Amino acid sequence: MASKIKIVFLGTSGQFPTAKRNCTSILLSYDKENILIDCGEGTQRQFRKAKLNPCKITKILITHWHADHILGIPGLLQTLALSGYNRKLSVFGPKGTKKFMGNLLNTFVFRGKHPIEIREVDGKFFEAEDFYLESEKMTHGIFCNAYTFVKKGQIRIDKKKLKKSKLPLGSLLQKLKQGEDIIYQGKKYLAKDLTYTEESKKISFVFDTSMNKKVIPFVKNSDLLVCESSFGSELEKHAKEYFHLTARQAAEIAKKSNSKKLILTHISQRYDKDYKKILNDAKKVFKNSFLAKDLDVVEV
Repeated sequence: MASKIKIVFLGTSGQFPTAKRNCTSILLSYDKENILIDCGEGTQRQFRKAKLNPCKITKILITHWHADHILGIPGLLQTLALSGYNRKLSVFGPKGTKKFMGNLLNTFVFRGKHPIEIREVDGKFFEAEDFYLESEKMTHGIFCNAYTFVKKGQIRIDKKKLKKSKLPLGSLLQKLKQGEDIIYQGKKYLAKDLTYTEESKKISFVFDTSMNKKVIPFVKNSDLLVCESSFGSELEKHAKEYFHLTARQAAEIAKKSNSKKLILTHISQRYDKDYKKILNDAKKVFKNSFLAKDLDVVEV
């Protein structure tokens, strides 16, 4: 069975942590990859609460360098070093990331160390056999990226049918994966009878931006769009002033981009007693909208 994409919402608050919500951080897990998108203050404690192992993190994607999105990095790096983290950690971010990571690493006295790769990215920046990562510049007053994780569509072998066929493992299976029919011991096996097509999946993350012309094309046809919605529609002028989105604007992005599902996050503390207002704003435009809570888990 193909690996699922799992999203864990470690932090869903806006600029400040609240009693119910931590600062922004999301973990995307797929196969052996564990990709952390932003690392707000308190993220490693959220790992504990979610019963997740931070030493399984493979990559960190930083959307931008405002404090509420990165203050958890020093503590996380120290924890990894003291826990015997034994792989290279890849940190990707917008322009300025090398400078800011360098400043951060020089500010604290870390015990232990592990290799860290730091890259400033724009466009497709990582590709594996079955998925790739892409970034796009957003508008937030400072350098800022949105990200997409795209799981490639693939031809996969049906293991139950393969077992019944009694075909041997090896190079013959590679031909089936390429859609080729094969002949074994004088018998012809059709690729279409032993395989199925796994559709591609696209997960998009849009944090901290004002509405702009790049966002809809970038997240087009997302199976899941995770989008900031700092404010209700009544504060659209305020949102624009501070380079943020309202819940209604997030819903408009989802609708116009033909996304299948929208999850709202990065919620201002002013809605701490009335989160339904944010969700209702979005649902008026895009019915398949949901409001994230800390430690929510979603599979795609």
